[in-house]
Amino acid sequence: MNVREFKLVNEKGQEYSLMDINEHCLMTEPTGLGYSYSTEYEQLGNTFVTNLRRIEQGKIEGQANFLKYDNYKALIDFIEHSEQLRIKYTVPYSNGNKTYFKDIQIQEISKSEIQPNGVLSESIKFDALSLWYSENTFVYDSTEQPGEMRWDFTWDARFGDHQSKEAQFINDGHTEAPIEVTIEGEAVNPTITLMVENELAQEVTITTVINEHEKLLYGTKENNFYINKEETDGTLTSLFTLDAISFENDNVIRLPKEKDCTLILEGDTGIGNAEIKIYVYYKAI
Repeated sequence: MNVREFKLVNEKGQEYSLMDINEHCLMTEPTGLGYSYSTEYEQLGNTFVTNLRRIEQGKIEGQANFLKYDNYKALIDFIEHSEQLRIKYTVPYSNGNKTYFKDIQIQEISKSEIQPNGVLSESIKFDALSLWYSENTFVYDSTEQPGEMRWDFTWDARFGDHQSKEAQFINDGHTEAPIEVTIEGEAVNPTITLMVENELAQEVTITTVINEHEKLLYGTKENNFYINKEETDGTLTSLFTLDAISFENDNVIRLPKEKDCTLILEGDTGIGNAEIKIYVYYKAI
């Protein structure tokens, strides 16, 4: 029988298991995996009308169990050496395992002593910075022959030419789904288009030239919208300027809920290597 799994992941992709008491840590009695609302009502006679309703910030808590002090210190070091922290949660559904993430930061972890049973058991609390979300990645590699499509939340859609690239997707989440797009040069005036139910919804044209070994980076997460050009030395230059985009447009593309959507990447000279990431957010999983 499959069991759910928890891990901590940092911005480098490094992981610390919360399921391995021998080498890392075993987190038991987890709470805060669901969600709640705070609601204010206005009374009109004998009727109560919702005035303000918002989702509350979650907290994930549990007992962190260690067999030795070294593993406790390793967890603290992992947390404090990480600039960004996520919890990785693998859920064993009846039709297979699925993995989700939540952005977090440490609030508290206690420290006592190893008990007579040989276990150091401490309370641990994380503040949630986001909803749960899945990462869904479409990869287009013009240097490879057509490859297979993989269903582990990554679609390897490869083409041997430089025509437009398309990704079809239905957002089954609980909010609009932001995206991240990476286009590797050469590309001239790349355009990102969103079609919803076969109708044009948004079109963002970026007036720029992405040369070989350069990248266009576009992202629409909440509190992290960007349009950047990555130079060959890794330097980032913002393209969120009047010279590069039209401010009259809605330049923030997010996929609506439960609609048949298609993202299209195009350019004056075509699109070669590219990647599209779609982040689907859930209030509870």
